[in-house]
Amino acid sequence: MATSNLDSSSSITESVEIPRFHHTPFYCEENVYLLCKKLSADGIAKSDGSDLFVIFISNEHKQIPLWHQKASHRADGVILWDYHAICVQKRKDSNLPHLVWDLDSSLPVPSPLSTYVSETIRPSFQLFSEFQRFFRIVHAPIFLHSFASDRRHMKDSAGNWVHPPPSYDVIVAEDGTIYNLNEYIDMSPVDVVKSIGDDTKNDVLAQRLGVLVSESQLEEFFSLVS
Repeated sequence: MATSNLDSSSSITESVEIPRFHHTPFYCEENVYLLCKKLSADGIAKSDGSDLFVIFISNEHKQIPLWHQKASHRADGVILWDYHAICVQKRKDSNLPHLVWDLDSSLPVPSPLSTYVSETIRPSFQLFSEFQRFFRIVHAPIFLHSFASDRRHMKDSAGNWVHPPPSYDVIVAEDGTIYNLNEYIDMSPVDVVKSIGDDTKNDVLAQRLGVLVSESQLEEFFSLVS
């Protein structure tokens, strides 16, 4: 796979070597945090991360099916996550597709947004209502300042790790907050925006928790981002 930088002016979509990015299985929220920092530091994204958006995927029942996931034991790669986190990178050139960075995906990384939606989210696949997926879109610069996790959600009632934690220190928000992951993955249909417009984009660029959109609104939102 190619290792060349994928800046927003690149004319093609190339896969990159995943080992260059820090990845701890089952800690997608921390993986995407470090991913945004790495993309910015390496010149793949803008230095301030302003072309990056973090997306949390979940629902009220904490049951969301996604396809082409490495953790799956099925041939089609489908798995039922409680939540998932990915990064979308917007492109300067409107003729080029926005890119999805999902280090847990078996698809090429990055993949065009339209490809990721059709192959991983599969909106054409009929799901029961309890598996309906919602998407919290947060601007990466805000996320990097505000996100915090002391990993309490990864311990059982006896205080043992459900999955081995990363080796680095826990992430603390700039204001000293030590845990707020629950706020990002708390999703309800009543909080989904009614429609997508300039006000939606402005809210994402200003609000700590961004906006919550439905499956059908995801690509519509990014069609407005330029």
